[in-house]
Amino acid sequence: MSRTDNLKTDNLKIVRYPDPVLKKKCEEVTAFGPDLADLALRMFDLMKEARGIGLAAPQVGLPVRLFVYNVTGNEADNHLCVNPQLLDLEDAADDDEGCLSLPGVTVNMRRAISLTLKAQDAEGNWYERKGDNLLARVWQHETDHLNGKLIIDSMSPSDEVANRRAIRKLEDEFKAESRRR
Repeated sequence: MSRTDNLKTDNLKIVRYPDPVLKKKCEEVTAFGPDLADLALRMFDLMKEARGIGLAAPQVGLPVRLFVYNVTGNEADNHLCVNPQLLDLEDAADDDEGCLSLPGVTVNMRRAISLTLKAQDAEGNWYERKGDNLLARVWQHETDHLNGKLIIDSMSPSDEVANRRAIRKLEDEFKAESRRR
């Protein structure tokens, strides 16, 4: 599924844990152009509706290497990252993170404080950006999604206890929805 052309973006929605697509390592995007740009626009809409600051393709059921982000809420700060690579990771800090696919779950995560993001845009052009603090954290969180990794994969024992009820609820909802299909 490395192609993104002819996607129907109208029916996309944010998928929740434990949907198996969230654990898949994503394939590189090889098709660029208007369909990819349309997908990004739909993902920005979903992210904004959910009050998020980042959203990866597997979170809308597509196992391809791309994510969108906007840490300011200003539409001019919408960014698409296709086939991202994280370079020059420096220092590290702990902070709590949530996830649109894991509502109600918060995990303390250790992340690099500063890094360089190398990615492609909707037309396939490569670019690089340097990011610090929240921006660097978002890039790492979304790239984890592209590698099939969730914040709950890094939970401490205290995070496991604190999130047990919310995770169980998500699992029960997923089972009930699966039975309805």
